[in-house]
Amino acid sequence: MEDVRNQLALLKANVAQLKAEQASLALAEQDFVRGQSLVGSGAISKQQFDQYKAAQDVARNRVKSAEQMVQQTRASLGLSADVENPLDVPEDIDQTFSTVRQALADLLVNAAPLGVVPSTYDGSPKEIIEEFYKRDPEGNLDRIYTHLLKNAAPIKQAQSKVHQAQAELAHAQLNLRYCDVLAEIDGVVTRRNVNPGNNVQAGQGLMAIRSLTDIWIDANFKETQIAELRIGQPVDIHVDMYGKRRQFQGRISGFTMGTGSTLAILPPQNATGNFVKVVQRLPVRIDLEDYDPTDDTLFVGLSVVPYVHYKQPAAGPHAGKRLQETLPKATP
Repeated sequence: MEDVRNQLALLKANVAQLKAEQASLALAEQDFVRGQSLVGSGAISKQQFDQYKAAQDVARNRVKSAEQMVQQTRASLGLSADVENPLDVPEDIDQTFSTVRQALADLLVNAAPLGVVPSTYDGSPKEIIEEFYKRDPEGNLDRIYTHLLKNAAPIKQAQSKVHQAQAELAHAQLNLRYCDVLAEIDGVVTRRNVNPGNNVQAGQGLMAIRSLTDIWIDANFKETQIAELRIGQPVDIHVDMYGKRRQFQGRISGFTMGTGSTLAILPPQNATGNFVKVVQRLPVRIDLEDYDPTDDTLFVGLSVVPYVHYKQPAAGPHAGKRLQETLPKATP
């Protein structure tokens, strides 16, 4: 619209220049007419008369040039040629001019991704601008743009891409954590089935880990020896590895609910009718007390000889019992 106003101002200036040139032409014609009567009577010379004639021709050419400038300016405004009324211009030309309509179309195309859609595409720029300001009761542009940007489709699309990238990052971090295989306990690897560079499958056994601190002894007592045994009774432990040089202390912490033969992979079956009584052995768990793995280390599978002081009072959790307490049932 600013360009249209500039063109209108230029048109007015050209029309004023045309009127000035027309006044100069009228004066030159009057001088030419007077020169004709004076040159016949010999009052002026032929040379002076020729000057009047030349001034008249120059004035006519300047008027034609000014007229062309006026019509050219009208043409740039999309107006038809009008010699009689060169300033005849529609009042709403700043709303209907082609470049203004083109600028409005470009504006609507750029504003469409923000969700700005006019109620009609035949409206003038002024009407569409007024409708845009009505999006806020006070016509505050900051609030209007804040609302538009918050709900704009490109912003939503960009946010979805950000969320997708965050999800991909979280998935990559999860896969990276899978590269670190963590054991449930601290200890020492006793058997390794893989080497660096091997591909492993889910559920494949990689290695065996034995704890250095969570150490206990399974003592296979005869069934004739466990009548007086209870949880919490003190135990002296002699390990063949150290002989008589080292004696470990422990306490009975529990009993296995079956003998070794019944818990075997292939328990014996006496279905033939022949029965030979064999003294059974029951695994009894003995926990070590004040055990320091850095001092006298015990390894899995060592042979030990336990001595239970069954006449001494039992101590510790579940002392004096054979079965450990179970959790109470939940009330419905």
